[in-house]
Amino acid sequence: MISRRHFMQATAAASAIFGAGALPRLASAQALTEDALTAFETFGNVSLIHITDIHGQLKPIFFREPSINLGVGDAFGRPPHLTGTDFLEKFGIAPGSADAYALSSVDFVELAKQYGRMGGLDRVATVVKRIRADRPDALLLDGGDTWHGSLTCLRTNGQDMVDAMNLLRPDAMTSHWEFTLGGERVKEIVESLPFPFLGANVFDAEWDEPAFEPTAFFERGGVKVAVIGQAFPYMPIANPGWMFPEFSFGIREERMAQVVEEARAEGAELVVLLSHNGFDTDYMMASRVPGIDVILTGHTHDALPEPMMVGKTLVIASGSNGKFVTRLDLDVSGGEVKGFRHKLIPIFSDVIAPDPEMAAKIDEIRAPYEAELSEVIGRTDSLLYRRGNFNGTFDDMLCQAMIEEREADIALSPGFRWGPSLLPGQEITREDIYNGTAMTYPAVYRSTMSGEMLKIILEDVADNLFNVDPYYQQGGDMVRVGGMGYAIDVAKPMGSRISDMTLLKTGEAIEPGKDYVVAGWASVNEGTEGPAIWDLTESWLKRVGTVSLEPNQSVKVTGA
Repeated sequence: MISRRHFMQATAAASAIFGAGALPRLASAQALTEDALTAFETFGNVSLIHITDIHGQLKPIFFREPSINLGVGDAFGRPPHLTGTDFLEKFGIAPGSADAYALSSVDFVELAKQYGRMGGLDRVATVVKRIRADRPDALLLDGGDTWHGSLTCLRTNGQDMVDAMNLLRPDAMTSHWEFTLGGERVKEIVESLPFPFLGANVFDAEWDEPAFEPTAFFERGGVKVAVIGQAFPYMPIANPGWMFPEFSFGIREERMAQVVEEARAEGAELVVLLSHNGFDTDYMMASRVPGIDVILTGHTHDALPEPMMVGKTLVIASGSNGKFVTRLDLDVSGGEVKGFRHKLIPIFSDVIAPDPEMAAKIDEIRAPYEAELSEVIGRTDSLLYRRGNFNGTFDDMLCQAMIEEREADIALSPGFRWGPSLLPGQEITREDIYNGTAMTYPAVYRSTMSGEMLKIILEDVADNLFNVDPYYQQGGDMVRVGGMGYAIDVAKPMGSRISDMTLLKTGEAIEPGKDYVVAGWASVNEGTEGPAIWDLTESWLKRVGTVSLEPNQSVKVTGA
């Protein structure tokens, strides 16, 4: 076995044209070309293509990367828990460059005007076809969160994304939000797929036996490749378990070690984990489960221009919403990875030509809904975005709408990471509303909660995000709160992170024994009643006309 030092020396010698995984250093939009974005010096004998967390986005979008992404414990200050100028400095990215726009939130609005939208599955198809033209037997692997997140996906019960992805021809996929279509619908789709739907950690809840194939084997470049799938492990906690009661989930580390061992015993020379664990969980798994060569991580939507090394395991983060495609070439011999070349390819939609076949399929999918999708509901004077550990402005808008429409004191919006961004001055269409709300349990409840219960909720979500053990990080970002401020010390233990809870409209402290009227959406409880969040938001937006948000300074963060 080669040492990490020799491994890194070998891979440095074989690095991509633009450095060890960095994007091309292009100074302006005028310098961007499709050839430059996709340029790659073919290397080794196995090529992997990774996409993940598309969330139903067939068309190009704006998507602002987080300005706050805190790491705790061993993850403190380690990518992807660097943002803004710290991120740019870490990876040697020039402010104002194409890289800076694609990978950070710095000067996002101005750079968005310069570089335009990103993504679009027809542009992704162009890049995938270019890679396949160069390396015809490249493996295309989908990390999940694919059949979810848009109006057309909701209307077609995921069929729009199934049809589009079948055209892209992945070699395997894993999953998370797919299960919120319901267990029966998932089984129906899986039976129709022309490629494996992998989930080593998904079991039949009644019989406690594997529900899906754990591994798919491929012969590529004279190498036997094992691709193991790992679905999101905390489905019944983060999402409504009553929607898929026939399945059980979990990290199942011992099961993963067993599956890796079995793959090696069957002759696998390269073991790839196609995972939806989330970055920090995969980073820990890489350190604890021997024999994994590459982890293609998903769920946390991180985009890193270089692989992270954990021992001899490469951890690859490929972003979300169709913004990026990763190409990873590997030199594999004697059952070992001798070197690699990596490139995170940004999908600049004004630069990369749409693939005609995929573009036609997207038009066909959207045609029955085009009038509904394109209807203008309002406009925004504010940048609307979601990503970040605490409140994002898209959820500030939703919270304001819920407070006013449901006559509530406080509003709660879940810490979802999915949902594109809207620039100041943009019209807000019905499609834009659905892009941040389309899911299968959308009811906006109105209930009373005590101050004590509100603190319990905040503490529970905070521990899901800031527990120092990644295996206990079980959800998304922090719940977004409207109408109430609070302080959080992320370094403190569970139950003691939240303090100074304040009702914003009066400035009074939240009292543990007092009841407050709370509106929220996406409850995991069966039978939740209320209007759908998209209908409520549309009604509110038609009434107010224009979204104009003041900077949200209601959350005070310490301990980071």
